[in-house]
Amino acid sequence: MKSEDKLTLIAKAIQIDTADINPQTELKSIEEWDSLAKISTIAMLDKEFNKILNADQIKQLKTIQDILDYMQ
Repeated sequence: MKSEDKLTLIAKAIQIDTADINPQTELKSIEEWDSLAKISTIAMLDKEFNKILNADQIKQLKTIQDILDYMQ
């Protein structure tokens, strides 16, 4: 899967425009990064990449790149 496709999946989960994010974007700078966005991101990673994140892993997410790293 291409990087652009992965960014699209992340943007869709967070419910923002893909143009508003890049790998260096800090999650805390995204107004929509709330508990619902976190749950949506967890669900997307599970469905698309068969990755299950626990609460500690979610707390460690600081940037879009951190999410991309789980998509490997």
